Amino acid sequence: MRTTTKLALVELKLFSREPLTVVFALALPLMTLFVLGGVFGNEADPEFYRGFGPVNYYTPAYVGLVLASIGVLSIPIHLAGNRERGVLRRFRAFSVSLWAVVGAEVLVSLCIAVVSAFVLVVASVLVYDVSWPQSPALYVAAFGVSSLCFASIGVLLGSLMPSARAAQAGGMLLWFTMMFVGGVGPPPEVLNTLLRIIGDYTPLKHVVIALQDPWLGLGWNWGEIGILTAVVLVCGLATEYTFRWE
Repeated sequence: MRTTTKLALVELKLFSREPLTVVFALALPLMTLFVLGGVFGNEADPEFYRGFGPVNYYTPAYVGLVLASIGVLSIPIHLAGNRERGVLRRFRAFSVSLWAVVGAEVLVSLCIAVVSAFVLVVASVLVYDVSWPQSPALYVAAFGVSSLCFASIGVLLGSLMPSARAAQAGGMLLWFTMMFVGGVGPPPEVLNTLLRIIGDYTPLKHVVIALQDPWLGLGWNWGEIGILTAVVLVCGLATEYTFRWE
């Protein structure tokens, strides 16, 4: 645990120096929220946004987008870059375990996610008078599971990608795909059948619902939480067999 904590502190400093992390984990979701809020307002619509106001719908959804940014962009690029520079090889030479490296990445991603999500939520509350989560404890629990889900995806992608450039290209493709069909772009109700099916297979769609339900007072969604937990377990197992130090 001591090794993991030390690694996490170093990795946190390195993450904070990456402009891509700042743009996709904080600036872009915040900017998009303001654009959508300015266009659609926050009047409840029974046909769209699950019957709630657009900003009430999108605020927890964009928290999920923050987690997706960290999971498919920041972590894979950082891990692949460390492999290219020989950092991971040095870790192995000093007998640093795989799970110490993974644990450090998870801790760093959680710290960035908490800060980014807090800024996003506070801005939404102050600008659009959005209410705070109706079930705070359930929301925090869903946030934790969702963070682990995307962190595990990020570590697995970082294990598989051959270079930081490949990780960036693949991550950008995944991120924009999830953004458009995963419940944080156009309302799912306006998508055609094919796009809805694609969206249902993206982890972001399940994260969005898992976060929205306690936020909107709809309770704890065992089905979505079960799917996210399964993703964590599968990605963790796959990482153990696919992780490459060099």
